[in-house]
Amino acid sequence: MKNKIIELKQRPTGKPSLNDFEFTEEDMPQPKDGELLLQTKYVSVDPYLRGRMRDEKSYIPPFEIGKPLESGIIAEVVESNNSNFKKGDFVNGMLQWKQFQTSNGNGLNKVDRKNAPLKAYLGVLGLTGLTAYLGLEKIGKLQKGETLLVSGAAGAVGSVAGQIGKIKGCRVVGIAGSEEKIDQIKEKFSFDAAINYKTTSNMKKAIETACPNGVDVYFDNVGGEILDAALVNMNKFGRVINCGAISLYNKTETQTGPRVEPLLIKNSILMQGFIVRDFVKDFGPAQKQLGKWMEDDKLNYLETVVEGFDSIPQAFIDLFNGKNKGKMIVVV
Repeated sequence: MKNKIIELKQRPTGKPSLNDFEFTEEDMPQPKDGELLLQTKYVSVDPYLRGRMRDEKSYIPPFEIGKPLESGIIAEVVESNNSNFKKGDFVNGMLQWKQFQTSNGNGLNKVDRKNAPLKAYLGVLGLTGLTAYLGLEKIGKLQKGETLLVSGAAGAVGSVAGQIGKIKGCRVVGIAGSEEKIDQIKEKFSFDAAINYKTTSNMKKAIETACPNGVDVYFDNVGGEILDAALVNMNKFGRVINCGAISLYNKTETQTGPRVEPLLIKNSILMQGFIVRDFVKDFGPAQKQLGKWMEDDKLNYLETVVEGFDSIPQAFIDLFNGKNKGKMIVVV
């Protein structure tokens, strides 16, 4: 039996395509003393992986040509030579796009399917849920009665961020890219209002109308022109959480926009870039709170599930075509 692997064949120019990936095979790995043999069960695909396909310095090393890609994965321990894990355990960690792989156990966390579905540990109880929670806690510092604006509101992070805003007693407005997604965030996630950016010709005015009292906190997942429009509508002492910039990830030239300095100065706005791994020490309490809200039916989540190991690259590409509702997960 051979083990399938997905490698980065070449660095994408613009939007990634299937030609940028290569399927290869290797002999089945065998765990050494102190190691585990893991079988991939669920794979998370996320927009930030596009940045790792560039050969440039960032907060995390770039993928290498001819080497496997990696992302958040739920795997089953099928063989163990490590006393900390036993056969049948399920673990969560940053793992390679392989059907089977060995690990010494470092960086792996056990997950319990009795507490929540395994897939939830890649979404609402995983890095995406933690990103929403910690971005709002550490930078947003939401107060009851404030207005929270969320872009990418139907996505994995945005949908959780909006719900947290509602839990904290805020007016929440979401920005998404289809009428189906607009209905979804209002009906399933209880957003107070929503804006379809694809059918809106004047985002500045649309945000002003949806947020009559201005914007206190903007959770930004897209960057670009929507960020420009949000900044114009920020209140005094507003906070902007720069979590993602998916509208810019596939651009091949340096983007320019309005000068933001006068707005930041005039309204004393805080705008801060945010990487969830900056707050690893807070993961435990944050995950506990998210789990409690789930138990209390205060937090819903949505997944787009794609089946098959061979489908991983296409599922990743589909993120940039807006085909996901909530968290995009591949079931192997």
